[in-house]
Amino acid sequence: MAKLYVSNKNETVRMFKSDFLEFFSRVHWTVPLYIYIPVIGYLFYVSIAYHKLAALNIFGLIIAGIFIWTLTEYTLHRFVFHFHTKSNFGQRITFMFHGVHHDYPNDTKRLVMPPSVSIPLAIGFFFLFRAILGDGIVAPFYIGFIGGYLFYDISHYAIHHFNMHGKFWLAVKNHHMLHHYQNDELGYGVSSPFWDIVFGTNFSTKTEKVENAE
Repeated sequence: MAKLYVSNKNETVRMFKSDFLEFFSRVHWTVPLYIYIPVIGYLFYVSIAYHKLAALNIFGLIIAGIFIWTLTEYTLHRFVFHFHTKSNFGQRITFMFHGVHHDYPNDTKRLVMPPSVSIPLAIGFFFLFRAILGDGIVAPFYIGFIGGYLFYDISHYAIHHFNMHGKFWLAVKNHHMLHHYQNDELGYGVSSPFWDIVFGTNFSTKTEKVENAE
C-alpha cells in the first residue's frame, strides 16, 4: 500500500515565499479558544439579556447548532478539503487548506484552522444562519455551531498529540488514524463517525481489525 504521508515528525513544508503569509499559515492549537470562547460568552449574554430566551429554548438551539456543525464538518472535509481537481491552481488551494496536513500529519502548527481561514468562514456562516433563522434565535444556535467547531479543532489536535484514554476517545482516534494511514477517501468525520455511517463512508469492522493487527 502506498504511503499516505511525507513525514510523521513535527515538521512541515514552507507554503509561501512571503514571511508574512507564511506566519499566518501556522497557528498554536490554543488560538481558536482565545478567539471564539469570548464570542460564545457574548452570544450567551445576547440570548439571555437582550432576546430574553428561556433556558430550555437556548439549550435546544445549542443542540441544533452542534448537530448542524457535525454535518458541516463532514461536508467540508469530504467535498472541500478532499476536492479532486486537475488544475494546478486548484491543487495548490486544496493543498494549503488540507493537503499539507495529510503530508505532515503531526505538524503541531498546522493542525487547527488558522484564523485567516476560520474567521471569514465563521462570519459567513453567522450571516447565513441569521438570514435563515432571524435575529431572535440565531445567537444560541450559533453558540452550538461554534462550540462544535471548537470541539472539532481541539479534539483534532488531541487525536494527533495527546494520550487518549477511554473507549470513546480511543474510537475517535482510531477512526481518524485510519483516514490518515489506510484510506483517505473514507472516515471524513473527525469529532464523530456519525455522518460516515449515514453516508456510507465509514470503515468496515474487518478493515479496522486488519489495521489494528498491523
